[in-house]
Amino acid sequence: STSIAKKQRRKIDIHTHIIPEFLPDLFQRFGYGKWIRLEHHCPCKAKMYKGDEFFREIEDNCYRAEPRIRDLDEKGVTVQVLSTIPVMFSYWAKPEDALEVSVLLNDHIADICKKHPDRFVGLGTIPLQSPELAIKELRRCMKELGLAGVQIGSHVNDMPLSDPSLLPIFEEAERLGACIFVHPWDMAGQDLMKKYWLPWLVGMPAETCFAICSLIFSGIFEKLPKLRWCFAHGGGSFLSTIGRIEHGFNVRPDLVAIDNKRNPREYLGRFWIDSLFHDPAALKYAIDLIGKNRVVLGSDFPFPLGEDPPGELVEGADFLSEEAKDDILWKNALEFLGMSEARFLKSHNQPNEKENGSSNHNYNV
Repeated sequence: STSIAKKQRRKIDIHTHIIPEFLPDLFQRFGYGKWIRLEHHCPCKAKMYKGDEFFREIEDNCYRAEPRIRDLDEKGVTVQVLSTIPVMFSYWAKPEDALEVSVLLNDHIADICKKHPDRFVGLGTIPLQSPELAIKELRRCMKELGLAGVQIGSHVNDMPLSDPSLLPIFEEAERLGACIFVHPWDMAGQDLMKKYWLPWLVGMPAETCFAICSLIFSGIFEKLPKLRWCFAHGGGSFLSTIGRIEHGFNVRPDLVAIDNKRNPREYLGRFWIDSLFHDPAALKYAIDLIGKNRVVLGSDFPFPLGEDPPGELVEGADFLSEEAKDDILWKNALEFLGMSEARFLKSHNQPNEKENGSSNHNYNV
C-alpha cells in the first residue's frame, strides 16, 4: 500500500513546531505585553490568543507527544525535530522574563525528547535581546537538556542578525557544537499587509532572505566556519534573488561589500535550507544552486502552510535519484544536527540499513 511504501524511506523532519499544553498566564505573571495564552475550548483543540487578539486554532498534535507520534507513523516520518512556535520568541519582552519563558519552553521540548529519544530531537529558544542570558540558556540547552541547537528569529527587535552584540552568542554556539535553525518572525511591513495573509506569503520569504544576506555581508559565515545554519521555507526569497544580490555586490561594492569582500554567490552550499517549496521547479532550482546535500526535509508541521504529508515533494521529484531522496529526507539532517543515525535505528530497522541501533547515543554528538 501507499502508506507502507512511504514508511520504507527514513525521514527526519527538521521543521516542526510545538508548544506546552498548559501555559501559565504570562500577562498575569509579568504585568505587561501581548503574551500568548491558550484557551482549551473543546477536547483536542485550543485557541491561541496574542493578548486579547485571536491568533490561530491548534489541535492537540501541536502540544501533545502522543498524537504527534500517531501522525508520524501515519505519514511515514521517522524523526521530528521540535522547536517552539516563533511567536513565542518574546524578544520584545524584558530579558529576564523572556529567559523565564525560554526555560519553560525548552524544558517542555527536552522532556518530550527524553521520553521518546528515537522519535524526537529538540531545538531550544534563547532570549537574544540579552546576549548574556542567551548564552546562559544556550549552554543549558546543550549541556543539561541535551538539545541539538536552537531556533532563532530572522532579526531581534531593531537589530539584524549581523548586529555585533549577537556575535558572542553565535561564537558560543559554534564552540558548543550547536546548530542554528533560522525562522522568520515579526515580519517587516505588516502594517501594509493587513489583507490576504501577506505577512506569511510575502513577509516571511523576505525576512529569511534578509537574515541570510545579513550573515553573508557582515562576514559571520567567514568568522564562524564550523557553525551549522539552516534556513526555513527553502531559504525564503534568497535563492530566487541571488542574481540580483550578486549584481548589487558587483556594481555597488561601496554599499554592499563594506564588511566582506567575498561574492555572495560563493556562500551557496555553505548552509542548509529546508525543502518547503511547494513547487517541484523551485526545488530543482535550489538543488542545482546549492547541491542535494544542503537541502533537508522540513514540513512546518502541524500548520496549514506546511507540507502534508511531509516529504511528498521530494518523494515525487522525478529529477532526483533514490540516493538523492535519501540524502534530503534523512542523511543531510543528521549532518546539520551533528548526530549519528545510530540513535534512531533501534526501533526503526529497515531492510537496507547497514548498522545496528543504539539506545545510548547522546543528544550532543
